[in-house]
Amino acid sequence: MWNIVFYLDHRGKCPPLEFIEKLPVKEQAKIRNVLRLLQEFGTNLGMPHTKHIQGKLWEIRPGGIRMFNFAYIEQQLVILHGYRKQSQKAPEREIAIALRRLKEMTDEV
Repeated sequence: MWNIVFYLDHRGKCPPLEFIEKLPVKEQAKIRNVLRLLQEFGTNLGMPHTKHIQGKLWEIRPGGIRMFNFAYIEQQLVILHGYRKQSQKAPEREIAIALRRLKEMTDEV
């Protein structure tokens, strides 16, 4: 069983959770469902639910929402960033935010 955790910034804010809380209830339910699958299958969960982006960065794909995550120590999956899908390819700006947060977390260890 994998533990799902959410990225916290240096002020103690949780941007991924704040993003989820602003979504309609139906989309929140889709996210919860994919997170439940992620918790059960972890890094073995594949398409259509997850997709490798680059390096340690993966994307979960609940409906029209995308959320970046990575596998962390002791079977933890960290949700780094979320956005609403608007094109076929993940926007570089969204990937850059997730990579910056990933680097921040892994450099601290």
